[in-house]
Parts: sequence; structure tokens; C-alpha cells
Amino acid sequence: MKKILLIVFSALIFMITAGLSYLKVGLPNVGKAPTMQIKADSALLARGSYLANHVMVCMDCHSQRDWNSFSGPPDLATLGRGGETFGEAMGFPGSFTAKNITPAALQNWTDGEIYHAISAGVNKEGKALFPVMPYLRYAHADEQDLRAVVAYLRSLAPIANEVAPSQPNLFMSFIMNTMPQKPTPQPRPDTTDLVAYGRYLTNVAACADCHTKQEKGKPVEGMDFAGGFNFPLPNGDQCTSANITPDVETGIGGWSEQAFVRRFKMYVAPDFKPHATPKGTYNSVMPWTMYAGMTETDLKAMYHYLKTLTPIKQKVTHFVSN
Repeated sequence: MKKILLIVFSALIFMITAGLSYLKVGLPNVGKAPTMQIKADSALLARGSYLANHVMVCMDCHSQRDWNSFSGPPDLATLGRGGETFGEAMGFPGSFTAKNITPAALQNWTDGEIYHAISAGVNKEGKALFPVMPYLRYAHADEQDLRAVVAYLRSLAPIANEVAPSQPNLFMSFIMNTMPQKPTPQPRPDTTDLVAYGRYLTNVAACADCHTKQEKGKPVEGMDFAGGFNFPLPNGDQCTSANITPDVETGIGGWSEQAFVRRFKMYVAPDFKPHATPKGTYNSVMPWTMYAGMTETDLKAMYHYLKTLTPIKQKVTHFVSN
């Protein structure tokens, strides 16, 4: 009997070891980076700049933000240099650092490798990235849009800035290898189809990622877009993402299209200048000054898509000073 138990135990140990080895070595399995050489013209660069600064807001996480001012506007001298950390205080399973994405760090990357990182979630060596960068959403973006972003990143001023490596906790160091997926690019819908186009923009803007409460790095089921994600600010204050479902009492159900657009456009420079936000003064992690650059056409489309969502009643306290 003891011999049988020993054999069973040994077999279990072997299977567990083999499984963990596969997670570490065999995954992610997203194929090789595509071979592409992107020829950047003025139109492609303009589209890439628009997406990276006002829709996908890559420059939000990959730049230094001024948290002494409302909405933490990015320091334009730091665009792309990386360094922002997403850690356990925000509910993440480890510590994940936004990479330097200026030409200083990407000079040895091919266009295809940058494209692959954005759309498939792996780095130049094929190692998994944690989806705090929402590559699972970018995987469905229009290929030309992502090419535009790559072209724009190539145009940034090179900044030499070595950032700290990301450090997932032990469990996540295995699980995150299962997260990258082969991209399935979808064509950008026509702007005349407001709901479809709004869905596309809302996806590439990754609105749900911040506007859905998370526990241990995973969104709470059934609470998509209902807000509740807590963001600690550097000064110890805390803000929480808003409910943007069409619930009339706690979401945007009572908002008109005009009110929705105006909420973004009120932060357009030079009419709006971010005011100082000392501790205890209301602040927001929502990069309003970046999203303010979206076109009214795009904002209207997003509004019409959000209005099709299932209303979820969840009242959110947006700001607390500790």
C-alpha cells in the first residue's frame, strides 16, 4: 500500500512540475512578430499621435504625470519615458512598471516587434507582459491604427531612462504566461455607425479597465463599466472611478449627448489650465486633459455606445482624503 501511495505521489509531483514547466517555458504561444516596415507619412503620424495622446492615451502611463495639478497632466518633456508603477496598493498581483517606449529604448526593436507587443502582449524576447497595458483590447484594433501608433512612437524624442523591472508575485509569474493571445485585428467601423464605432473606440480606449472594480487584478464579474476601481494618489488621497453605465441615478443615464461631450471638452487648453491640488483637494486620475483632445465625433460615438450598456446601480464616492 505504501508503495502504491509513493507511486501516486511521485506521479502527482511529476505532473505538477511538468505543468509549471510548460507555463514557464511553453507559453506564451502567440507566434512570431510579423515582418513589417512602416513608412510613416504625415497622415499616419497624425493618426498615431491622436490615438496615443487622446484615445488609447499611451502617454498617460508611459510619461511622468504632475500629481500636484488637477488630473495629473503629463509632463510633455517626459513623453514615453516610462516609470509609472502599478502595485499591490491598487489591487495588482505584484508590481508592474510602464516601460520606456521612446526610440532610446526601442532602437533595437523592429516595427513588427513593437506592433506585436501592443497587440499580442509579449516583449522582444517573447516574454509575457502583464495586461495593465490593455493588449487584450488592442488585439482587436484596426491594424492600420496600431501601425500609426508604432510610427508615432518612432517619432518621439529619445529619452534614456532605465525603469525598474516588473515583479509579479509567484502565482502570477506563472499565470501571466497564459494571458497573451494571438491578435485578431478588426477593421475600424464607419463613423456613421455610431454604436459600432463607439464600441470600437471604447475598446481601444480601454474604458472598462479603469471603470470596472477589480479584485486581485481581475474585474468583478457583472460590474463592467460600473466604476469602483480605487486609485491611491501619491499624496495619500484616493479617488475612485465613476459609474459610466446608463443607470439614471448612479451612472450617466440622465446625461444628454451634449452634456457628455461638454464634460470632456471643458478641459481643452488654453481655456482650461490645471489648478494646483494640495492634499485634501479634489483630484482625479482620469486624464481629462488628454481625453479632451478627442474629436466631438468620437466622443458622441462613445456616448451612444455607452448608452446601450446594461444599467448597473452602484453609487461611487469619487474622492476621499486620508
